[in-house]
Amino acid sequence: MITIDFLITSLIVVLIPGTGVVYTVSTGLARGKRASVYAALGCTAGIVPHLLATVVGLATLLHMSALAFQVLKFAGMAYLLYLAIATWRDKQAFAVDARAAAVNGKGIAIKAFLINILNPKLSIFFLAFLPQFVASDVTSPLAQLLLLSGVFMAMTFAVFVVYGVLAHAFRRAVIDSPRVQAWLRRGFSAAFAGLGLNLALSER
Repeated sequence: MITIDFLITSLIVVLIPGTGVVYTVSTGLARGKRASVYAALGCTAGIVPHLLATVVGLATLLHMSALAFQVLKFAGMAYLLYLAIATWRDKQAFAVDARAAAVNGKGIAIKAFLINILNPKLSIFFLAFLPQFVASDVTSPLAQLLLLSGVFMAMTFAVFVVYGVLAHAFRRAVIDSPRVQAWLRRGFSAAFAGLGLNLALSER
């Protein structure tokens, strides 16, 4: 059963800006609305392995194995720092063309997928989060867990698309101002670097 408490808690969790939100917003600003939808799709897909890990109990292994957690954590940090450096160095990152160049949806979705799949904290989060909303008297806990997971993913996709569309609404201001382009490039670069360092310094 989907409760109001679950929906409200999930919405709050999804709304909190994280790596997926930062990537979706930056994609919406630089590449347009369609590109931001691909980013939202990739970020949502990146949640699937963590949800499956929770369902089959693999998240417990991550929680108990310091080595497994650290390896995945630093892989995620390295990827975020790579995005930070690439964004900083790409002078054309936000020099968008008003005519909207062709969007490489597959490439955008893959980048977004990697951002979320390389975050071990998601598995730990779902391990602690989802079971709270499984009714103790339910006949099939696994079915309810999968239902809750599906609702959470749908909500994630919808919210990320809204973030992307809102970013797209400000795209004209970006197109018309090289100064804004430069500050956005630096700002998103710093955001990716900050999120990467935060992941590196985080505990379980």
